[in-house]
Amino acid sequence: MGKTIFITGAGSGLAKGASLGLAKKGHRVIATTELTSQKTDLMREADEQGLNMEVFKLDITNARDREQISKYEFDVFVANAAINEGGPLGEVPMDRFRALFEVNVFATLETVQLAAQKLVKKGSGKIVFLSSMAGISATPYVGPYTATKHAIEGIAQTLKSELEEFGVKVATINPGAFETGFNKRSGEEIWKWFDDEKNFTRKEDILEQQKGLEDQFDPEDMIQKMIEIIPAENHKFRTVYPEETEKQLKQTQAERWEMEI
Repeated sequence: MGKTIFITGAGSGLAKGASLGLAKKGHRVIATTELTSQKTDLMREADEQGLNMEVFKLDITNARDREQISKYEFDVFVANAAINEGGPLGEVPMDRFRALFEVNVFATLETVQLAAQKLVKKGSGKIVFLSSMAGISATPYVGPYTATKHAIEGIAQTLKSELEEFGVKVATINPGAFETGFNKRSGEEIWKWFDDEKNFTRKEDILEQQKGLEDQFDPEDMIQKMIEIIPAENHKFRTVYPEETEKQLKQTQAERWEMEI
C-alpha cells in the first residue's frame, strides 16, 4: 500500500533521487526544494518520467515557507534539507558555524515540530532524519557539519522516546561518503575565508584530508536504500549505509572509549 511521504531539500542529491524513486514505487510524494529553479527542474523530471509528484519551494529557514507543512497530510516526514561546510574548529568564522546550525539544526527541528504535531494528532506516522556518518564520527576539518549532525542524533534519539507513546516513530538514515557533489562543495567553501598568512592551520593538512573525497560511493546505491527504508514499517532506528561505513563507525566508536589524551 502506497504512503504519502513529505521530503524537504529534494532539489538535488540523494533526496531528489529518492523522491523520484519513491514516486515510481507508487507512493504519493510531496517533494520540496530550497530554490524555485530546483522546483522547475524536479517537476520537469517527474513529468518526463510520468510521475505524479507534488513539488513546491520550501526554504526551511523561512517561516512563511515552513507554514506550508501544516497544510498537508502525510504518513512519513523526511527531514533532509541541509547545507555542508568544513573548516578547522579552532578558526572557522563563527558566522559560518552559526549558519550551519541555523539550517541543519534549528530550522530542521522547526519543520519536525510541525510534522510531529500533525502525526501526533493522527496517532501514527514516522519522522526520518537524514543524518550522516558525520553524526557518529569526528573527522578533522569537517567539524562544523559534524557538530550539526551530532546535534541531530541527539534530537532524533530524544524524540524517539518522547513520541513513541503517541504512535509516532522516529529514525535516522546515515549515509557514508557518496558522490553527489555535496561533500566537494563543502570543501570548496573553506577557501572563501581561509588565509595562509592569518590562519595557523596548515593548508596542506586540509588538502590532505580532502583527498578522501576523491573516492566516494555511487549515490544510486544510497538512493535505493532510502527508497527501501523511508516507507518501511519496521527497521533499525539508525540505518548506516553502506555496510563498510557501518563497520568503520562501530570500530571508531569502540576506539573512542579507550582513547587517551
